Formats: sequence, structure tokens, C-alpha cells
Amino acid sequence: MVDPDCLFCKIVKGEVPAEIVREGERTVAFRDINPQAPTHVLVIPREHHADAATAAAADTGLLDALVREAHEVARAEGVVDSGYRLVFNTGTGAGQTVFHLHGHVLGGRGLNWPPG
Repeated sequence: MVDPDCLFCKIVKGEVPAEIVREGERTVAFRDINPQAPTHVLVIPREHHADAATAAAADTGLLDALVREAHEVARAEGVVDSGYRLVFNTGTGAGQTVFHLHGHVLGGRGLNWPPG
């Protein structure tokens, strides 16, 4: 499923440019245009799901694929040993601004807790 009005669906289709760092069968990973850490990569599914909750309800394997791909991004970016954060915002109150499921891979600096 694709949403023709969705920015991330357009990135998947190559209609909007992005700095792609990895592509998998079910996922695409690209650098965030407003990075919050030295490593800030978004990992998205090729198919459109509004958020993590709807993806989990629709497909039992998609979230697994996203987390595996996020770990491979962290490995390629060299942040596995120092640690990285994987964030899925769900809803506007949590800071979600693009309603296409995406995980933020953050690393390369200390990540304090609580996050915000």
C-alpha cells in the first residue's frame, strides 16, 4: 500500500530526494534532514503504515524487519559499541510529524534520560 500524498512514500518511490544509506527488501533508511545527533537515520517500511501501532496490527513481521535494519544502520554508522537509541514516535503528542511509520536511529553522542 502506498499513500500518494505521503512524503516518505514519495522518498521510497524516488520522487523526492533523500540521502539513502541502506535499502532492504522491505525497508529504506535515509539521513534525517534535521539531525538531532551525529548519527540520525530514519528507517521506514516501503509500504505505508501510519505508525508503529497500525503496522503491528497489520503485519506481524514488519516491525521485526525495521528493528533488524535499524541495527544494521547502527553497525554501519559505527555506533553499536557506544550505544544508540531507536525511537518510534506515535501521534502528534509524541512528536510524530510524518504519518508514515519510521524509526529514528540516534547515536554518536551521549543520549540523556529522560529524552524530552
